[in-house]
Amino acid sequence: MEVRGMRTNLRDKPDNCLVEVAMEILGGRWKLAIVYKLLQRTHRFGELRRELNGITQRMLTRQLRELEGDGIVSRTLYREVPPRVEYSLTDTGRRLEQIAHLLDEWGRWYLQHHPDGTFTTAAKGDASSE
Repeated sequence: MEVRGMRTNLRDKPDNCLVEVAMEILGGRWKLAIVYKLLQRTHRFGELRRELNGITQRMLTRQLRELEGDGIVSRTLYREVPPRVEYSLTDTGRRLEQIAHLLDEWGRWYLQHHPDGTFTTAAKGDASSE
């Protein structure tokens, strides 16, 4: 996983927990949403930003770079005027298709069973979240 020029060896995780490995790569609010959009088709940056309601340009750039660094997303630069950049999933990224669809189904189920649509999140650094 690329983080500001540093690489983290996921094999150093205690007990080599494979769910933790997956969450290290795909965790966070936006990565799976980006993958889900790219499963549908190749996108340009602006298209992704419009479709991912609430994501900032800076966050989308960061998430795409991390996904690219981890071999999930491919970035293609077309030498045109103006330059065009497209994002698509690699073969590794396409392996997430079943997981993404299962999470979509679970989200639909959750909303059906929690009609008010609310959920609980703990504030970062909140003692109750530890």
